[in-house]
Amino acid sequence: MTGLVHTAHDRGITTLTLDSPGNRNALSATLVTGLADALTRCATDRDTRAVVLTHTGNTFCAGADLRDPPDPEALVGLLRQIVELPKPVVARVRGHVRAGGLGLLGACDLAAASTDATFAFTEVRIGVAPAVISLPLLPRTDPRALARYYLTGERFDAAEAVRTGLLTAADDDVDAVLAPVLDGLRRASPQGLAETKRLLTATVLETFDRDAAGLTALSARLFSSPQAREGMTAFLERRDPAWVV
Repeated sequence: MTGLVHTAHDRGITTLTLDSPGNRNALSATLVTGLADALTRCATDRDTRAVVLTHTGNTFCAGADLRDPPDPEALVGLLRQIVELPKPVVARVRGHVRAGGLGLLGACDLAAASTDATFAFTEVRIGVAPAVISLPLLPRTDPRALARYYLTGERFDAAEAVRTGLLTAADDDVDAVLAPVLDGLRRASPQGLAETKRLLTATVLETFDRDAAGLTALSARLFSSPQAREGMTAFLERRDPAWVV
């Protein structure tokens, strides 16, 4: 357990809970480090058959913490760690997901949400782009849907997230829809899970190998730009940025 990531274990399933409700579980440097450390422990824990990633509060993850942002390379490392973990990672969402939080969902092998959850790629509205999080998202989700939501920053619901491939399932009772999934994972052999996951993530990891350096550089350049400074300042001051017409 760290201050921002809590760990619990039940019958082969290790649950990692993001617990930073004060900033809506935003991806601060501290949270990224804490989650990466917890995943490292899960990777070598023989009692962990699969990992559930969930949260406290009404937001799964609000994206990058603008006051304490993680290094782009650290975020790339965390997303790749989820993809490469030799155990399935299942996202359990009972709230809203924004920007970089959608990268966490994209990196997970399976993802379920309550039907009242909402989603948005808000990067364009603060002057940046969903660069690093595209590494797991582009190979796994509908490209036409991503084009719309990347370019507009529109909010969309859980049903649309299922249709686009961002979610595996959505239900009023997210635990009910996850119950048979977790039961199936408990019945699977560790070797079978690891090798099957390797098959499923091969294309995603090819994208990391090919594009991670370029997208990391793009993210760093955009976040240091004048438009990003204006966008982030406007967000923190709860006003429209200067370019809104």
